[in-house]
Amino acid sequence: MNKAIQGLLAAALLLFAAPAPSSAQSYPGGQIRLIVPVPAGGVTDTMARIVAQRLGEALNQNVIVDNRPGGNYSVGVQAVARAPADGLTLLVAPDSPITANPHLFGKLAYDPIKELTPIIVLCRITPIVVVNEAVPARSIKELIALAKKEPGKLNYGSYGIGSYSHLSMEDFKKRTGADIVHIPYRGAAPASSALLANTIQMLILNLSSIEAHEKAGKVRILAAAGAKRAAARPDLPTVAEAGVPGFSTTAWFALFGPANMAPDLVTKIHADVAKALDAPQTREFFVKNSFERVDANPAQFKELIAQDSRHWSALIKQVGAKLD
Repeated sequence: MNKAIQGLLAAALLLFAAPAPSSAQSYPGGQIRLIVPVPAGGVTDTMARIVAQRLGEALNQNVIVDNRPGGNYSVGVQAVARAPADGLTLLVAPDSPITANPHLFGKLAYDPIKELTPIIVLCRITPIVVVNEAVPARSIKELIALAKKEPGKLNYGSYGIGSYSHLSMEDFKKRTGADIVHIPYRGAAPASSALLANTIQMLILNLSSIEAHEKAGKVRILAAAGAKRAAARPDLPTVAEAGVPGFSTTAWFALFGPANMAPDLVTKIHADVAKALDAPQTREFFVKNSFERVDANPAQFKELIAQDSRHWSALIKQVGAKLD
């Protein structure tokens, strides 16, 4: 074999032995679209627009927010699950379609574990229990007494079947024996509007989403619904402190991609979004809106999903909320 052929073979071997170019090196390389599986308005949509703005500024590119409500989040989730794993189509969603829906529905149009890639937790909310001002209850104990005195008269709203606002209220009913009718809505914004109109009498949602209406005298916040008192309202007792021992709830919102994303691409998007979340403007927004920053890498995020999946699975079995 002459030296020229040997040289060509050696070059070819080096070419095949060289690692493939990192998929993160050329990212984004196209239009980024954030799919939101709920209507505009509410925490999910708000977080998507914050990420879109800050991420767009960092990448010097317009990031599109695409609202695709329907099917208890399945329309939006499936749109991302079926997209190429290039990081251009991402999902901004609450925890419920990922951790609760697989246990709630007998048949689900998607598999969140197999078809999605967890990238980063965007925030955790500060949940509270709020009633319309027409409800003659000024505490959790008075609300329970009223619901028992007039069973089936009070309605509570949720952001959809399987959302934390639904399952947590069913837990509340189970623990207290209160008979309160569930009316599901397609997102937090229409549920809040229904509360203000007194179509529903009570709701669990993020503090900042309703606080201005409390100041206007349209609603009354009764308690913090989390495991601890809200930093913004330390005088507000938790539901557990107010007479329902063991009750607490929370919800987080996060960014996901399709399955089989390259690890280096996940790392890059996680880092880019983390910078956006840590920007002074975003931190200020978090404080103003009672959002809590959750610092978790992709591996820790997967563990959070596993933990919460076990929690909601047990609660769904306990309250008998299984659906076909």
